[in-house]
Amino acid sequence: MSGGYQPKGRISSIVHNIEESIIAVLLGLMTLVTFTNVVMRYGFNSQLIWGLEVVLILFAWLVLFGISYGFKVVSHLGVDAMLNLTGKSTRRGLGILATLACILYGVLLLKGAWDYWAPFAGLDATSGRWFPTGFENSRDQGWYELDQVPIPFAQTWLENTFNLGEEYEKLPRVVPYAMMPFAMALMLFRVVQNLIRILRGEIDTIIVSHEAEDAVEEAGASLPKET
Repeated sequence: MSGGYQPKGRISSIVHNIEESIIAVLLGLMTLVTFTNVVMRYGFNSQLIWGLEVVLILFAWLVLFGISYGFKVVSHLGVDAMLNLTGKSTRRGLGILATLACILYGVLLLKGAWDYWAPFAGLDATSGRWFPTGFENSRDQGWYELDQVPIPFAQTWLENTFNLGEEYEKLPRVVPYAMMPFAMALMLFRVVQNLIRILRGEIDTIIVSHEAEDAVEEAGASLPKET
């Protein structure tokens, strides 16, 4: 899945395998729930009423989690037409500038993700319009629930922790929305790692484009030709 990326060290390999396993599990669960719903609908005139909402959540998790994975293995597509016309040092300098811009954008995304999720967890959002300058009192929104998804685990703990002991009828939003700040923090961490890799000379860009085209051409060339 990771193409030419090779983790360094035992811990790095373990983390890499966990990340790829999470992505595979999310894809598998999406497929399983969708397939089950189709069979129930056309075979038994029934359905998983929470199926669509679960698939939407899993897809959102996959996208958010996949952003950081794409940065780690340098698989995000980009246009490098101008980069290919520059020398190695210029290309490296532009890669540093691009990475710094991504770090700035990542900080903004992390602030926005935290400010959106925090009230559902009974926590305070950050103050400041663009960058966090502290914390401000936020309205507790821990009582918000999803529309259809039931609570599969730890209902009592969720109620006592986020809803003042009041009963939940459906899964509270704090659970699925927790992926937002987690994924943005992980993305920011991966971008900072890429900056360090550029400074060390291990890579010179954070995008892949012509390499992807070459991979497609190689895959096409490996297919059996019609006779």
